[in-house]
Order: sequence, then structure tokens, then C-alpha cells
Amino acid sequence: MEACDEDPAYVVRFKTKFKEDLASRQEQLNNAWLQIATVLDPRFKDLKCLPKKDREEVWITLEGMLQQESPKKKSSQTHDDGPPRKKISLLQMGSDSESEDEEVQPAIHRYRAEPIIKLEDCPLWWWASHSGAHEKLASLAHKYLATPATTVPCERLFSGHIVNKKRSALLLENVNKLVCLSNWLKDDKAQ
Repeated sequence: MEACDEDPAYVVRFKTKFKEDLASRQEQLNNAWLQIATVLDPRFKDLKCLPKKDREEVWITLEGMLQQESPKKKSSQTHDDGPPRKKISLLQMGSDSESEDEEVQPAIHRYRAEPIIKLEDCPLWWWASHSGAHEKLASLAHKYLATPATTVPCERLFSGHIVNKKRSALLLENVNKLVCLSNWLKDDKAQ
């Protein structure tokens, strides 16, 4: 995308604008979120899309997230089982965090040892079938992988732009249903 001397002026302008637009979009990306979502996808957990020097850092971040999730689950379990038990000594309190570390690292190693699945396979189905073996990771995977790919249908419904050239193949019956639904939603908002 670098401009050359042989490029016409309009191509140079296009390349310049394209690079500026791409750079502004890159700044807005939440790379940490995307990296965690990638490592939790069993199709791409090898992280070949990242430079080798950055791959281990993503696994360390995932390990930290698992350690943060563990106390939340333990505290909710103690409330369900009854009042929390008092600690006998300060040394015993420290041993809980060590046991969490001991639980998290093997969980990550087990997941890393799993074979990468085919591109055609659904990662959510994989997690559903392996949730028993990777209980802590499965809850994180559902949180990060269950994001809708697009909000276009939702935006279209609220904006009222139901019938246009791009959607000219809609059947009349479906157009009527969509217009009716859109009007109902607008009426609910007005109230």
C-alpha cells in the first residue's frame, strides 16, 4: 500500500486515505480481548497469527484471568453452602491462593495439550463437549466466543431502513412483518 512514483495521483490519494483509515481502526481495536478470544478458540489456540514473542504473554494473561475467576466462584460457592468457615491461622489463608495457582496451571497445560480442531468445527460445540475436562476455561470461552459477529440486523430493525435496494429480495410477507415489528418497537420506546 505504499505509494510509488508510477501511481497516478488518484491512486496515491486512495492509498494515503486507506492507510490513515486502517491506522485509525487499528487504534480502536481491543487487541487484548481479541487475543484472549483467539486463544480460547480451539481452532486458533496455537496463536500463529501473533509474533512468537507475544504468544506466551497471551497464555500468561489467560492464566491471570483464570486466577481472578477462581475466587469469585469459590466465594459464591461458600454462600450457597452456608456461612464461610473461619480460618485457623494466617498460614492457612496463604495456602488457598497457592492451591488456586496449582489448579490453574494444569488446567491451561491440559487445554494446550488438546489437539487443534478443524476450521469447519464449531468452537462452542467443542467447549460444550469438553466443559467437564476444562471447567474453568469453558466459562471464559463462552464469555469470549459467544459474541455476535454483527449488529446489522439489530440496527436495521431500530433504524427503520427495512426496504432498500440491498434488501430488494425480501418477500412482501416478510417486509410486512418487519415493518410491523419495527413500529411496535418504536411505540414501546415512545411510551
